[in-house]
Amino acid sequence: MYRTHDCGQLRISEVGNQVTLSGWVQKARDLGGMTFLDLRDRYGITQVVFNMDENADLCQEARKLGREFVVQITGTVRERSSKNPNRATGDIEVEAITLKVLNVSATPPFTIEDNTDGGDDLRMKYRYLDLRRSPVQNNIIFRSKLALESRKYLDSQGFIEVETPFLIKSTPEGARDFVVPSRMNPGEFYALPQSPQTFKQILMVAGLDKYFQIVKCFRDEDLRADRQPEFTQIDCEMSFVHIEDILNVFEGLAKHLFKHTLNIDLGEFPRMSYDEALQRYGSDKPDLRFGMEFVELNDIAKGHGFSVFDSAEMVVGICAEGIADSYSNKDIKDLTEWLQRPQIGAKGLVYVKFQADGIKSSVGKFYSDEQLQAWGNKFDAKQGDVLFILSGETEKTRKQLNELRLELGRRMGLMKAGDFKPLWVIDFPLLEWDEDAQRFFAMHHPFTSPKQADIPRMMYGDHETMKSLRADAYDLVINGVEIGGGSIRIHDRELQSKNFDLLGFSKEEAEHQFGFLLGAFEYGAPPHGGIAFGFDRLCAVLNGVNSIRDFIAFPKNNQGRDMMIDAPSTIHDVQLKELGIKIS
Repeated sequence: MYRTHDCGQLRISEVGNQVTLSGWVQKARDLGGMTFLDLRDRYGITQVVFNMDENADLCQEARKLGREFVVQITGTVRERSSKNPNRATGDIEVEAITLKVLNVSATPPFTIEDNTDGGDDLRMKYRYLDLRRSPVQNNIIFRSKLALESRKYLDSQGFIEVETPFLIKSTPEGARDFVVPSRMNPGEFYALPQSPQTFKQILMVAGLDKYFQIVKCFRDEDLRADRQPEFTQIDCEMSFVHIEDILNVFEGLAKHLFKHTLNIDLGEFPRMSYDEALQRYGSDKPDLRFGMEFVELNDIAKGHGFSVFDSAEMVVGICAEGIADSYSNKDIKDLTEWLQRPQIGAKGLVYVKFQADGIKSSVGKFYSDEQLQAWGNKFDAKQGDVLFILSGETEKTRKQLNELRLELGRRMGLMKAGDFKPLWVIDFPLLEWDEDAQRFFAMHHPFTSPKQADIPRMMYGDHETMKSLRADAYDLVINGVEIGGGSIRIHDRELQSKNFDLLGFSKEEAEHQFGFLLGAFEYGAPPHGGIAFGFDRLCAVLNGVNSIRDFIAFPKNNQGRDMMIDAPSTIHDVQLKELGIKIS
C-alpha cells in the first residue's frame, strides 16, 4: 500500500495514529535539529517532521531530498505546536518513521506553487508540471464537476447522449475547417467538425427527440483569450419545440450549474431583441452588471455649429455616475488616447462634467450651459456625473461606445466578482449583406429558420426584403460573454433550398454539400431546434476569468501551437507519399 491517507485528509482526530503518505516534495526546511518537509498531492499538503535526535540517519536522508521528488513516508500523526490556519491539515503534522524515495526529480524550471515564477510559454512547455499546481488542478476539477452536473441535468430532462463523427465533409460556410487527408481515397479530404450541427438535425429526423453531447469542435481561426483551435460545446437538440420550450429548458440548465457548482441562485433571465441591445448598449452581448445605457443626442446636439456633430450620422453617449470630482483632465486624456488606439479607432471624445461649481465641457464654446444641461436631462444626470459622447457612423460609433462603456465599467470597479447577470438576446437578423462579397451570409448558420411570419417574405420577397428577415435565433449572454447560442431549424426541404439560394449556393453545390440533409427532410422531419453552450467559456465565466486556457488541460498558445509536444510539426516523406501529398 502506497498510502493509507492522502495529503489533504488528516485532522486532529487522527493524532497518535500511524499513517503512510505518498506524494511530491513541495519544499523542505532544515532547522538544525529538525527538518520539516511539505508533502503534496492532488488533495492537499501535509507537513512532515524529521527529528535528528530521534533518528539522525533518517533526518540526513530527508535533507537530500529535492523539490518534486516522489516519496513515501510512514509516521505518527501529532498535533502541531505552531498551527497553520490557512491549510486544511494545519492542526497536525506527521513525525516520520520511514522514508522511501519512489522517484527522483530534476530541478523544475519554475516553482510548483500557487503563485509561480514561470511565464506562460514556459508553463505550457512543461504543462505536466504546471498541472501539479493547485490553482490549475482546481480549474480542471471544476471543469469535471461542471460536465457531470450538465449530464445530470440533461439526463433528468430526458436527453440522450449520442456521439457524432469527427471525420466529416468540409463545408464552405463559417470559419475555416481543419482538413484531414484520406489515404484510402487519394486526393480527398475529411474535415474536423466545427459543430455537430447537421448530425444533430439528422438525429431529430431519426426520432431521438432529445439529444446532447459534450463534444470537441475545431475551427482554424485566429486565436485570442476566449478562443482555441479545439474547444468543447454542450451541444443539444430537441424535437417538436418552439423557442419558449428551448429557453425554459436551458435557463434551467444554467441555474442548475450555477447552483450546484457555486451555490449561486441566478435571478431572472430578461430578454432583449438584437436591435434593442445594439441601441441600448452597442453590443449583442451587453454586460448588465452596471448601467450606462446609451442615450442618442441627434435631436439636440446637431445644428449648433459644432461640425463634428453636425456631419455625424450618430451622436450618442453614456453617463458615468459620481466621477466628476475624481476624474481629472489627465484621466480623460488617457481615456481619449485609449479610445483612439487602432483597435477601437475613435477620432476623439467629448465630455460634459456636472460639478458643484458649474458645468464644464470640452465643447463648452459651442453650447451654452442651458443646452448642456438639456443633454444632462436626457441622461438623468446629477451633480457629480460625467457624460462621455462619441459621434460618427452609426454602427461604428456604437461599437466604439460599447468599448468605452466596458472600459469605464472596469476602471470604476462596476464589474463585481460573484455578480452574474444573465440575458437572452433574441430576434437576430436571419441574413447579413456583405458589400465586398456582394452576397448574403447567414447571421448564425444556413440551417436557422426565419420567424414563421417572415417565411412568405423569404420565399417571395425582393433583395431589400431579405435584409429585414428575422431569425428564430437566440443567444445566452452572462456578464457580457456569449455563453451559448442556437435557433429553431428549418425542417422543410423547399425552405432550406431557398435559404441556400439566398446564400449563393448553386443547386449543384447545395446538393453536393448538404444533399444528405435535404434528402432526410423528405422523410418526415419534425420541427426542431437546439442550442450549444461554449463549455470552456462557461467554465471561465463561472470563475470570473477571461482566458479559457486556464480550464483546458493541454491548451494551445496564441499561435495555435502545443508547446509541450511541439505541434503542429512536419511529417515524414513516407507519410506524405502514402497520402498523395506533394510539398513544394
